[in-house]
Amino acid sequence: MATTKPDTEPAEPREPETPAPARADEAPRTGTGDSSISEHERWQRFAGGEDPPETLPPGRLRALGRGLRRAATSEWTLAGLVSIALAAAMTWPLARHLTDRIPHDTGDPLLLTYILGWVGHALRENPAGIWDTNSFWPLDDAYLFTDTLMGYAPAALLATSPTSALVVYNVLYIGTFALAFLGAYALLRQLGARVAGSAVAAAAFAYAPWKLGQAGHLQVLSSGGIVLALAMLARGHGYSLRGGFKPERQRPGWILAGWLTALWQFSIGAGLGIPFVYLLLGIGVVVGIHWLAKRPRLRWQTLAANGIGGSVFSLGVLWIADKHAVVAKAYPEAVRDAEYISWFSPTWQSFIIAPQESRVWGAAHEAARAELTWAPEQALLVGFTLVALAAAGLVWSCWTGWQRVWLALGGAVVFAVAMGPNFLDDGSWAWALLYEYAPGWDAIRTPGRLAIYLTLILAVLAAGTLTRIADEADDLAHRARVDKRLKVKAPKRVHALLFLPIGLVLWEGLTVAPYVEVPEAPVDMSALEGPVLFLPAGGGDTKVQYWSIDGFPEVANGVAAFTPDEQAGIRSMSMGFPSDEAIASLRDAGIETVVVVPGSLPGSDWAGMDTEADPFGVDVERTSTAAVYDLNPD
Repeated sequence: MATTKPDTEPAEPREPETPAPARADEAPRTGTGDSSISEHERWQRFAGGEDPPETLPPGRLRALGRGLRRAATSEWTLAGLVSIALAAAMTWPLARHLTDRIPHDTGDPLLLTYILGWVGHALRENPAGIWDTNSFWPLDDAYLFTDTLMGYAPAALLATSPTSALVVYNVLYIGTFALAFLGAYALLRQLGARVAGSAVAAAAFAYAPWKLGQAGHLQVLSSGGIVLALAMLARGHGYSLRGGFKPERQRPGWILAGWLTALWQFSIGAGLGIPFVYLLLGIGVVVGIHWLAKRPRLRWQTLAANGIGGSVFSLGVLWIADKHAVVAKAYPEAVRDAEYISWFSPTWQSFIIAPQESRVWGAAHEAARAELTWAPEQALLVGFTLVALAAAGLVWSCWTGWQRVWLALGGAVVFAVAMGPNFLDDGSWAWALLYEYAPGWDAIRTPGRLAIYLTLILAVLAAGTLTRIADEADDLAHRARVDKRLKVKAPKRVHALLFLPIGLVLWEGLTVAPYVEVPEAPVDMSALEGPVLFLPAGGGDTKVQYWSIDGFPEVANGVAAFTPDEQAGIRSMSMGFPSDEAIASLRDAGIETVVVVPGSLPGSDWAGMDTEADPFGVDVERTSTAAVYDLNPD
């Protein structure tokens, strides 16, 4: 049994007081009978006078050393190191191939890498022009056609070439898992969970099996800011589930940091950002009602921090939302109806079906996925280990009965809304209400991504289960103590056993998704005269966007959350290329150069194109990987 000190301790002995040393300018005294000279002063004269001055008092050196040791061995330093180590291990061997591999596929990951490159380029060259990208020529505000990753702007400044942009993307990819673990751990500790329970639940949140199917969506994996902001706001207000509201623990600095972190999370992407705004709004309403009913004592600094932080958050959200609203108005084709959204929405079984990327459950659930309309967005297994611990937490937990009831109700609401139009009565009293009346909700294409909040609620319940076990173990050891003066806890090895479920959680989070090589550009992108159209066009345009980081030439290609009508028109003009009619249409549209990649033509709408013909009035340059057509040679 581990013991602590007795409740009462003997007083520490006092050191004997010594008189101050003699001053250096004081004349020596003689005679042994002089009672004014102390024994200490005589000894100093015998030993050679005063000690030489020190550059830094020993007390300060000791204090500095203690501070460094505390920082190096603190819980939060260790938690940060563990989160980074876990992220690197769970995404291995990506850390070894930062410059030439990308997670999952060359679709959305390359698009997001391009966005990082564009953000860095625009901030360095022309910040005001960030909204009009070089892709999707000649359309305006193309930067807003998908999630902007604006929150990653500081890292994006390092993306100065395709390779450096790839490194930035891969580092951020690994970092999303680390931040999700650390943020969830901080939130659970703030709510009152013990270390083991917080660690296991944080791992379940960061490495839930459904995230394996989202490995190509950095903006979806970037959920760490959600839990970190909630942890900061709870800490700043002195609130925990176990301790309630503690006025003496209010920390305005944490409140301000929480609001800024929430704005950073929103700026990464609206897909997760919009539901997060409504979550904060709901929490604010509940807290406001509680304050009106109970009138707890709040410091003026707390009110000021909420006023300033909340205002900055609101203004930032409104500014970004206004930009997206302009795009929605200018491009009506961007609006998604209920039938379209239902194609991507989960079914009743989705939350127990693993994605194909799951090493543990992927093959076993293949038949179940075959019945889904769009498995990548509908296979949303949160983890069987997490479900088991959370189910136990509903009946046996460190959280109070009412807290568990509210958590269960919150999980039910999230479940209903996440199913979108596939819930009861086409979701008319859940998702449809938000779709019709909540501003911005109609921009969410995939309601199933709300699984992030269902996973979080289950993680809180699971942490409550393991914390209750730890509390019971300590209570049992304390009751069995021999010396009643001691406060006894269970041995550390007993508490270490509570970390065992983390092995099962991480086992369920293993992936078989590949880390694929990034294809090289077939031409020197910086040497092309724009506007350029690459053929074939379509889903493979993500490669073109990535290649265009080299010089950022204007290209008509591009992939986003929707296909603009004007872009579809340019693609239609090119169907007969290199016919005279197609060339004339593309010239009239403003296209200067057409690059054909013969190796990509089979299976596309341009299959069978004659790449050996030399059209009249067009200069053609052929290489082993591409044919470059200059439609307007000098």
